[in-house]
Amino acid sequence: MLSFPIDPLPKLRRLPATLPAEGAVRIELQEGIPVLRASASVHQRIATLLRKQEDSRLSADEMEELEGYEEIDDYLSFLNRIVRNLLQG
Repeated sequence: MLSFPIDPLPKLRRLPATLPAEGAVRIELQEGIPVLRASASVHQRIATLLRKQEDSRLSADEMEELEGYEEIDDYLSFLNRIVRNLLQG
């Protein structure tokens, strides 16, 4: 039986209110391994927030939204590592 250390599952505190209910995540194949990615609309929203952060100051709600997207990115990265490790293990 294969055994490898698994980090604790990251916790999502909340989802951003602007996260689409459908189509927020897409699945791509990389070398035959499914990879979860945020959709183009989610990437556009993150880019908008990051540009605004560079040009001016984000509101508290916008900062919370951006932090929520960062948590989702961490979570998807974690899931992708688990899948990759399982399939390559």
